[in-house]
Amino acid sequence: MTTIVWFRQDLRLSDHPAFSAALDNAAEHDQCIIPVYILDEGPAQLGEAARWWLHHSLSVLAEDLATRGSRLILRRGNPETEIVAMLQATGATSVYWNRRFDPTGIHQDQVIKTQLKAGGIDAQSFPGNYLHEPWRVLNRKAESFRVFTPYWKALITAGIDVPPLPPLPNALPPVPPSLASTRLEALGLLPEIPWDRAFPEHWKPGEHGARECLAAFLPKIESYAEGRNALDGQGVSRLSPHLRFGEITPRQISAALFARYPHPLEVPGVEHFLRELGWREFGASLLYHDPQSGTEPLNPRFAAFPWRDAPNDLRAWQRGETGIPVVDAAMRALWATGWMHNRARMIVASFLTKNLLIDWRHGAAWFMDTLVDADLASNTAGWQWTAGTGADAAPFFRIFNPILQAEKFDPQGDFIRQWLPELARADTKTLFAPWQASDDALNKAGIRLGDTYPEPIVDLAASRRRALDAFAQIKGGAAYERPQ
Repeated sequence: MTTIVWFRQDLRLSDHPAFSAALDNAAEHDQCIIPVYILDEGPAQLGEAARWWLHHSLSVLAEDLATRGSRLILRRGNPETEIVAMLQATGATSVYWNRRFDPTGIHQDQVIKTQLKAGGIDAQSFPGNYLHEPWRVLNRKAESFRVFTPYWKALITAGIDVPPLPPLPNALPPVPPSLASTRLEALGLLPEIPWDRAFPEHWKPGEHGARECLAAFLPKIESYAEGRNALDGQGVSRLSPHLRFGEITPRQISAALFARYPHPLEVPGVEHFLRELGWREFGASLLYHDPQSGTEPLNPRFAAFPWRDAPNDLRAWQRGETGIPVVDAAMRALWATGWMHNRARMIVASFLTKNLLIDWRHGAAWFMDTLVDADLASNTAGWQWTAGTGADAAPFFRIFNPILQAEKFDPQGDFIRQWLPELARADTKTLFAPWQASDDALNKAGIRLGDTYPEPIVDLAASRRRALDAFAQIKGGAAYERPQ
C-alpha cells in the first residue's frame, strides 16, 4: 500500500493537511508515503525570480524529508502524465494533495482527480494554504464579495483563529531506493546569468526561514500600523514569499498572534497585519470566482479603455529610468532583491497606469517575472485595485503624487539614496524632484539631468489631468482633482 503526496504551493512539513492524512493512513495500514514535486512546464510558467526561490525552497524541503528518513522525488513535465507514471512505477493506490485556487491549479485538480478516480485510485485534495477556502466566505445571498471591508467582516465571523495541524513526526516511512528522481539542478530553476547574486543577502527560502522571519517580525508588530508604510521596509513582515510557496500558513501565523495576544483584533498593529492576511484571502476569492480577472479587467467598462502603446516608456519604468526618483528607486530595488514594499508597489503601479496610461497587465506581467513572491491572485488584485479596473478598486481620481509619497514615506531620502547612488549627494528637496531644482543645487550634488540621471519621461501634472479625463469618460463621472 503506497500513497503519493503531491507537493505544489505547500513546500513545508508542518501544518500540511495532505501529508498528515497520508501519515494517518500509513499508521493504520502500514503504507509507504512518496513525497513528490512536479515542475509543471505548461503555459503558466513561474517567473525568473520565483524560480530562484523555488530551487532553494525545494532544497530545504528535500533536506527536511531526508533527516526524517524519507526522500523528495522530483519530476518535470505535465503533472497529469507524471502522476500516472508514478502510479505505474510504484503501484500506489492513493494520491493526496492540497488545493490551489488559480485557474491552472483548479483545472489540474479537476482533471487529475477525475482521471484517478476513474482508474480506481483514492484521490483526495485538502485545504492547505488559506484560513478559509473561497466558497466558504460568501455574502447573505451566497454570492462572492467584490468589496474588501464586508469580506473582511465575514472572514472574521468565519474565524481567523483556525488552529494549525500538529507537527509531523521525526521519523517518516522510507521511499523505495529504486524510485528515480530528477536532480534538483537538472530542473534548470537557477539563472544562467547571475543576476540573482544579491538575493541570498535578503532571503532565506524554506520552512525554517519562514519561521525565523515570523519570529523576527513579532516583536515589532504592534508598530505595524505606523511602520508598514515606510519605504525602507523595516516595519513589515517580509513573509509574502514564504506564504506564496506555502513554507508557512496563515493558520500558523494567526495561531502565533492569538498565542501572543488574547484579543489581537483589539491591538491596532496586529489588527492591521491580520487585515493584510485577509486581503490575501480576498485576492484568492476574487480570482477563484472570477478566473478571467488574471487577464481581463473585473470592471467590464475598462475593456475599451484607451491605454497607450508606449514601449519606450514601459522599458524606462522597468529599468528604473523614468526620471522620477522614488519610482526608479523602487524599480531598481525590485530588480536587485526580487521584492518591493507594498507602498512602493502602489506608487509605481499608479505611475504606470495613471501617469503613463500604460495597461496594468504590462506591469502585472513584469511583477510576475521579477518578484520572489509572485502570486497571480495577490498580484492581480493589487494591480487592478491601483489601476481602478477591479473589485473594490481605488477611485479613478486617486493618482499617487510620487513627490508627496517620497516626502511622506521616505522623509530623509534614505531609500532613494540607497538605490539611486547617482543622487546620493542631493539634499532632500532636490532628491525628490531633481528637475525642479536650481542649477546650483544640481551642481553641488553632481547631477546632470539627461546625463547622470534622466529627465522625467512625463510631466506629472499634465499626465494627471490626462488620466483624470480618460478615467472619467469610462467611469461616467466628472474629472476633478483630489489631494493624495
